[in-house]
Amino acid sequence: MKTIKVTPEEMGRRTARFKDLVPYSRQHSGGGGVPMEVMEKLTAHRVYSIMAPANYVGRSAMAPIKSVPGAVISIAECPPGDGPGLHCHETTVENFFCLSGRFELQWGDNGEDSMILEPLDFVSVPPGVSRRFVNISEEIGRLFVVIQPSGEQQDRVAYAPVVGTEIESAYGTGVLDNLKELGFKFDAGVESEKA
Repeated sequence: MKTIKVTPEEMGRRTARFKDLVPYSRQHSGGGGVPMEVMEKLTAHRVYSIMAPANYVGRSAMAPIKSVPGAVISIAECPPGDGPGLHCHETTVENFFCLSGRFELQWGDNGEDSMILEPLDFVSVPPGVSRRFVNISEEIGRLFVVIQPSGEQQDRVAYAPVVGTEIESAYGTGVLDNLKELGFKFDAGVESEKA
């Protein structure tokens, strides 16, 4: 097989330096119409998007490295006691690899089941399962997260309706609409009515 030559400049465009990453709570605040404190309420304290497909729609679309379809890669960073609210990824598999700290992964409609992830542990959560994770260590914890979209390159995330009501009440309908544009939904656990 004949190999190809890649210039240092091309390789530089395929590199993400942690010190240069901007958490998506900051990427979507201000111009994105979603205050940082709202994003941090819904997600890990900081989520650093590293790589996403070029045609990806959603929170990680601003990742510095564009990839082929099929994987969105980020690092979730949580201070002690922090983690996202209970949520459900509708159509994507969410994989967690514990880099540092210890995390309690909870799943089920009320987070009734749980396990502890230690450094270098890996777990893969299927689509449609409500889940959350909490850093239970005394240090900053980091998870390497790989989201695998199937079909469309989008990650629709659903929260309980009460979360949407709280956000709308505190921040207005515009913020809630902007979250929905990023792929967030507020109907987890609600069965759709059949016509």
